[in-house]
Amino acid sequence: MIHFFGSLAWWEILLMLIGVIAIFDVLLELFSTFGDHTKKRSVTENHPVDSEEFIQAIARLSNSPIEQGEDVKILNNGDEFLAALLGAIGNARQTINFTTYIWEEGVMSKAIFVALLERAKAGVEVRLLLDGFGGFFASYKRMGRLKLAGGRVKHFRLARFGKLSRLHRRNHRRAIVIDGKIGFTGGMAVADHWLGNARNEKEWRDMMFEVRGHMAKSLQAAFAQLWATTNGEILEGSKFYPTFSPAEQTGPLCKYVSIASSPASDTQPLTKFFWLSIASARKKIYLNSSYVVPDDHIRHALMDRARAGVDVRLLLPNNKTDAKPIRLASHYYFEKYLKAGVKIYEYQPTMIHSKIIIIDDIWSVIGSSNMGIRSVELNEENVLGINNPRFAQELGAVFLKDQQKAQQITLKQWEKRGPLERLGEMLFVRFIKQY
Repeated sequence: MIHFFGSLAWWEILLMLIGVIAIFDVLLELFSTFGDHTKKRSVTENHPVDSEEFIQAIARLSNSPIEQGEDVKILNNGDEFLAALLGAIGNARQTINFTTYIWEEGVMSKAIFVALLERAKAGVEVRLLLDGFGGFFASYKRMGRLKLAGGRVKHFRLARFGKLSRLHRRNHRRAIVIDGKIGFTGGMAVADHWLGNARNEKEWRDMMFEVRGHMAKSLQAAFAQLWATTNGEILEGSKFYPTFSPAEQTGPLCKYVSIASSPASDTQPLTKFFWLSIASARKKIYLNSSYVVPDDHIRHALMDRARAGVDVRLLLPNNKTDAKPIRLASHYYFEKYLKAGVKIYEYQPTMIHSKIIIIDDIWSVIGSSNMGIRSVELNEENVLGINNPRFAQELGAVFLKDQQKAQQITLKQWEKRGPLERLGEMLFVRFIKQY
């Protein structure tokens, strides 16, 4: 080894050293949270979620305006979502904008493709934005047919020289908007495990949400932002952002905040949004997410609220998860959660992929984001924070119904887990930034 280095010129050794430092820096960026956070997060005044001060604080923190929207419709599992989606696409008259993370070939993708193709042939402007990773295996032939019919298909961040440093930062948003009037967001994407009604292990448990009016326009903005980034076309005009008359309003208005989070911003609004929402709870926090490996601040907020007497419940996947390393990483924190009074439940029938938070039966969070560092710091995500007691109570009832199909994890039971599982937890938690 000494002989090898001795045969090199000084500038060759310098280049090798620069390369080693660069590789080490990339590994830190991808897999470590070193240097990412302040040691402690606090708020000078903590307002309850039913107060005007709370939603004003959320809006200021996320740099997002407070909007007024209508009721939200819960769509449980693929049977309800696909029927609603195909109906909305079939009634499209001007525009269909569609972005999701996963697009896999199968029965579901074929049904959606046929509907999009028919509308494109009828003169509707169809735009489909697929993630360069999650939509990589979408049928090239079918996408070509959609383009020939007038549709436009783009991929977000395909692997390209000169852009590889951002390749791990994916588009995880769910924003499907029809004529600027009807929108869909939530946990589902396009693959056959999202079909059915969670009747067996092949049919995932998940939720999507149908929104109208101003909330649909908020989803449109989340789509349009990435569409402009991908191909330069800025979407504007009434066919994308229509005006609504009082006669078109389908229910009482509620206040909401829409956040389209991007890793381009070091301010990371989504993690602060989640933290303040959780820290403001006075009675209950119901959190259901497919992958729960949050940063230190959110973990401590959950435990602090539990110690303060708040009913904190986490509803998570069991071993039927599609991502066992992430499950093991989340297990690393279970003992601390349980000792703090957090209640943990693992859903048993099938993989549960829903992404919801309900706080004090007033404040609800829905959208594309998981409760993990990847979602809040690396992915493109979009969520809606909704101040609507009726919707929060309806969503809470769905949570409790799913909880009935879950097994509660107790501290006594958890302390008996084996050494191999403990070893797996310690191993996979090292990669927490990628979950």
